[in-house]
Amino acid sequence: MQAHAELLRRVTKDDLLVEAILNEYRGAPISEKERVMLDYAVQLTADATKIGPETLEQLRSFGFDDTAILQITLIASWFNYINRVADAFGIGR
Repeated sequence: MQAHAELLRRVTKDDLLVEAILNEYRGAPISEKERVMLDYAVQLTADATKIGPETLEQLRSFGFDDTAILQITLIASWFNYINRVADAFGIGR
């Protein structure tokens, strides 16, 4: 998480925002659209089998089209994958 947080810190130049997102993104000063996107990424990470049509419709209701949903899914999935590879090799320990 720290490596990802550092990337966000560099992009936003906002240490307080990054810390708020790290501690509890639901209470961070982000838009409801951003929170819904992060909720989706968390669900994808925790148990993607529980994602159904209603989840995708919620994303669409916040303005995410199918291309954006695909991009969110691919990026979150890639981070999940690469984190597991890093964990397997003890990178970051």
